[in-house]
Amino acid sequence: MYVRSLELKNYRNYERLNLDLNKGLNIFVGENAQGKTNIVESIYYLSSLRSHRTNRDRELIMWGKDKAYIRADVEKMFGKHTMEFLLSSEGKKAVKIDGVKTSKVSDFLGTVNVVIFSPEDLKLVKEGPAIRRRFIDAELNQIRPKYHHAILQYNHILMQRNNLLKSILKSPSLKMTAEVFSEQLAEYGSFITEARYEFVKKLSLISRLIHRKITNGKEELEIIYKSASGENMDRKSIKDELYKYYTENIMEDAEKGYTLKGPHRDDIIIKINGADARIYGSQGQQRTAALSLKLSELEIIKSEVSEYPVLLLDDVLSELDINRQHFLLDALKEIQTVLTCTSLNDINEFHFENKDVFKVTAGKIEKFNAV
Repeated sequence: MYVRSLELKNYRNYERLNLDLNKGLNIFVGENAQGKTNIVESIYYLSSLRSHRTNRDRELIMWGKDKAYIRADVEKMFGKHTMEFLLSSEGKKAVKIDGVKTSKVSDFLGTVNVVIFSPEDLKLVKEGPAIRRRFIDAELNQIRPKYHHAILQYNHILMQRNNLLKSILKSPSLKMTAEVFSEQLAEYGSFITEARYEFVKKLSLISRLIHRKITNGKEELEIIYKSASGENMDRKSIKDELYKYYTENIMEDAEKGYTLKGPHRDDIIIKINGADARIYGSQGQQRTAALSLKLSELEIIKSEVSEYPVLLLDDVLSELDINRQHFLLDALKEIQTVLTCTSLNDINEFHFENKDVFKVTAGKIEKFNAV
């Protein structure tokens, strides 16, 4: 799949933009704060109905304007689609696919698949569990629309339970009310945990093979899903374990003021040669592991939808050494890639049959043939 054309109106610093992209490598070069990442962000929006930088659509609208518009023509193996998004400063949004308005996110997710790799993703290994949960959730949302619904429902019910927990110590009679949430939390929580576990099994297998290639067989990468739900990862066992916890530990959670157990607390453990990479890995090892994980996303999505997603590389080459740069770019021959950088020096030596270069200056884009 690939994005053939992109149109923006009043989006970030683009008052009006019409852009044609090719199936191969599309390079956007320019100084910082000129609008390169805004292009990447708008394409990411096509897959997720959200930005990778903010949760507020209002920030995507040009200063002083009330609305922003995104339109993209997408070509896939089994057809073409036109996607349109109208964002309002009031927080409302309108979405159309092939001219038909849709209000259900599940009808929209999966129309186009995107993988993004930015400097923030290099923190996948060394930062806390939240960033790794977001990494898993972002991909599962694309390939399993029901997962997105489960996450929304789980988080909503969890917030209700946590709000109630803060009042139980003063009003113990509210304990019975908290028990009402146990069944629903266990139902959605078990679905989320099982889906993540299955995803991580695939991720571990594929990333291990990729990591071996990057390190010339010197390192073995292992990804393990760490859940508080126990060792049995079938859905019934997970649900029983979660339900037992939610019903039997209300007062313990009330003392803390929040729910201590569930998929919102789970993590993945990343090991290199048997050692926890977060604790014992060098910076180079951690970055190689992050690269292996991101490249694995491409293969997992292809296995699910039968074609590669669009890959967005936002100023990430400057964070990788030359060997990792070579491995990354050599892997992109069959994938539409949108790459941002501040200089063309790092990519002049790489040969791509389909390659376009765009100069970005203060929200204006000019195509040229410098490479």
